[in-house]
Amino acid sequence: MRIKQSLSDQISKCIAENYDVPVQEFEFQATRKEFRGDLTVVLFPLLKKLRTNPKDLGLIIGDHLKKNTDLVEDFAIIQGFLNLIFSNDHFLDHLNEIRKDEKYGFSKTKHPKEVIVEFSSPNTNKPLHLGHIRNNLLGFSVSRILEANGHSVVKTQIINDRGIHICKSMVAWQKYSDGETPESSGLKGDNLVGKYYVKFDEMYRAEVQNLKEKGHSEKEAAREAPILKEAQEMLKKWEDGDEAVMSLWNKMNNWVYAGFRATYQDLGVHFDKNYFESETYLVGRSFVKKGLKEGYFFEKEDGSVWVDLSDEGLDEKLLLRADGTAVYITQDIGTAIERVKDYNIDKMVYTVGNEQDYHFKVLFIILKKLGFDWADQLYHLSYGMVNLPEGKMKSREGKVVDADDLMKEMTNTAQEIGEELGKLEGYDEVQKLKLFREIGLAALKYFILKVEPTKNIIFNPKESVDFQGNTGPFIQYTYARIQSILRKTTFNIDEKVSDHQLNTKERELMKSMMEFPETVQQAGEQQNPALIANFSYELVKKFNSFYQEHPILGDNDHTTKVFRVQLAKSVGQTIENAFYLLGINVPERM
Repeated sequence: MRIKQSLSDQISKCIAENYDVPVQEFEFQATRKEFRGDLTVVLFPLLKKLRTNPKDLGLIIGDHLKKNTDLVEDFAIIQGFLNLIFSNDHFLDHLNEIRKDEKYGFSKTKHPKEVIVEFSSPNTNKPLHLGHIRNNLLGFSVSRILEANGHSVVKTQIINDRGIHICKSMVAWQKYSDGETPESSGLKGDNLVGKYYVKFDEMYRAEVQNLKEKGHSEKEAAREAPILKEAQEMLKKWEDGDEAVMSLWNKMNNWVYAGFRATYQDLGVHFDKNYFESETYLVGRSFVKKGLKEGYFFEKEDGSVWVDLSDEGLDEKLLLRADGTAVYITQDIGTAIERVKDYNIDKMVYTVGNEQDYHFKVLFIILKKLGFDWADQLYHLSYGMVNLPEGKMKSREGKVVDADDLMKEMTNTAQEIGEELGKLEGYDEVQKLKLFREIGLAALKYFILKVEPTKNIIFNPKESVDFQGNTGPFIQYTYARIQSILRKTTFNIDEKVSDHQLNTKERELMKSMMEFPETVQQAGEQQNPALIANFSYELVKKFNSFYQEHPILGDNDHTTKVFRVQLAKSVGQTIENAFYLLGINVPERM
């Protein structure tokens, strides 16, 4: 980005001197592979404004850049494109900059306000599953990318610890558990509570079927099932503060929190601040009542409170049920208000699946109606679903891929492949297990994050743990190869190289590395980790192509060896920085 800005300044100056026309912005693109050049200036958008032809304009700009910068040593005009050839010294100077900067690619400018990134946001009635994994990985990576762009980021979640779904698990545990606990069952707390959420659905279906056989309609049976009425009554008691219900709620939620903490630790994500729906829904409810009083909302005959969004091209939205209990959007209103009280926000990012697109559109409009101008700073990072080759997951029926089980499976798969390759001499069992976990998690995280957030994913564990192709383990292996080269180096690699003439492969590798800061910036602007993931793969492909054709520690003169080791080390550092942004570790040996 700095190079493009410097070139833009010079081109703007050149045009002002030669055409007396102010132009500040220019279009750059990578030079096409079949042509010589390192960066291309697109001339077409300037021709009409300057009343000239591409050849004359290209000559004037190219000559100006050669005379007035150390960056451009030559140029070529191909129709409406000006291909710039950078000087050898420019690449050598840039390599020295990269070597000295452990945080290469990260912004040195700090923004004064906070960006809040919400992710995970689980319900306390079941364990985390594969869909939660995508959410967590996406939210955590976006947080790191925004930090790398100079933002102060608050990683947060809203824990959905109240509502009818929570009461379903509680009712089923009361009726069918015989006092089972995580200690007595050997289950993680979230798995135990999830077991009774599935049990509730099983008994509910049976009761619905029984009512239908007695002559009730499908709709009546679904509404009148006794176990559902018990859950609804429990929810009302919870909101009224019933002591026995609150005691059970606290006990079961604490089981779940312990389970979540273990899963988050294994996944490598963490949060700076937790919000709880059981607290924020009260704030939301008070503002809904305020909005009702001030005429933003309306009350129906049954006492339920609604907002009419027909002027915005939407429909009516329920805000409070007839019995006064809150719905999801009630707590989201309260949570947003509480966060703005707690932090001086520049932006708030909600990492939530695309099935909630409508929900967030409505939420942002409601907050705006309530008079909160900061509602314009709210952003829904909408992402596609993660499915398995056999189809969609269903939590209520227990047809999900448990996050803990998946991480264990990824480690086991990495172990099977690693032992087949037989490259682990000198590792003890503890070291092997740590490495297999790093490889398995890299496979999982990279497979998910390399896909554009808006796209759906069909996750295939075996395909993700591959040491060839666009996978996390392939990139990890290249990093480990570079570390092996550095361990074998017997000379001082910190001396400055000033007279090495780069070959084509070396120039391509340098150009690829030089794109990293701009890639980080674009990923931050778009909240898109896939840009970082696929940058990493392209960089690694170019390094391996260079490595196969040119020896690094072989029969080269000393200057060439020093340069190539420096180049390899800088590639390794760039890979490490890119994978840090994805939340992936890079092992020193593989």
